[in-house]
Amino acid sequence: MRPKIYLFGDSITEESFADGGWGASLANHFNRTVDVVLRGYSGYNTRWGLKVVERVFPEAVESAPAPLAVTVFFGANDACLPDRCSAFQHVPISEYKQNLHSIFSFFKKQWPKTLVIFITPPPIDDDARLKYPYIENPQGLPERTNEYVGAYAEACAGVAEECGSPVVDLWTQMQNSSDWKKAYLRDGLHLTWSGNKFVFEEVIKKLKEEGMSVDTIPVDLPLISDIDLDNPLKAFHNFRSV
Repeated sequence: MRPKIYLFGDSITEESFADGGWGASLANHFNRTVDVVLRGYSGYNTRWGLKVVERVFPEAVESAPAPLAVTVFFGANDACLPDRCSAFQHVPISEYKQNLHSIFSFFKKQWPKTLVIFITPPPIDDDARLKYPYIENPQGLPERTNEYVGAYAEACAGVAEECGSPVVDLWTQMQNSSDWKKAYLRDGLHLTWSGNKFVFEEVIKKLKEEGMSVDTIPVDLPLISDIDLDNPLKAFHNFRSV
């Protein structure tokens, strides 16, 4: 069986298998070596993610190999302001941190050797959020602000450090570009094609730093270049997957 990489998160993960999405790009990148498995849930926060994690992921059994890696990508919904129209999604930052720790602990209990990569929420374009409301907004105020989300991004990075896990700090890294609002965000929150490419490249970089790349993970069956034209079946008899 091919090893797996799971993607666990909210709508930015759920949408990642769309055309040009960062998850689809991962699946294409590892197309002969790893199965990239989507577990994204639009609108979810860490409270809800923690509630369902045992249903979402299979119980560890000896006959099934542990996944190579899991990405944990929550925070954009936790960081909805508690006095705005999306307050029902809000999770206080102290609980957010504890929930991330608990999700990490779940994965490590299941699969001790599996790499857990944290991804912070991306930056928010406050003005654009007013143009693309998802629910009725009688206050006429953005349900998220970049400053408030930044505190959650910092908390996520802090949890990653405490857990000894890599982190992709989207909130910080995306803002290094002067045109990040238009380049990376299509509605002030969700990713454009360029935003998805940014996430893909950062995740690939973290995986490579941990020794996981198409150069180090064996293919599951012989490549066409390995097949002897005079004796094609020889490659299949000799092949041993790792």
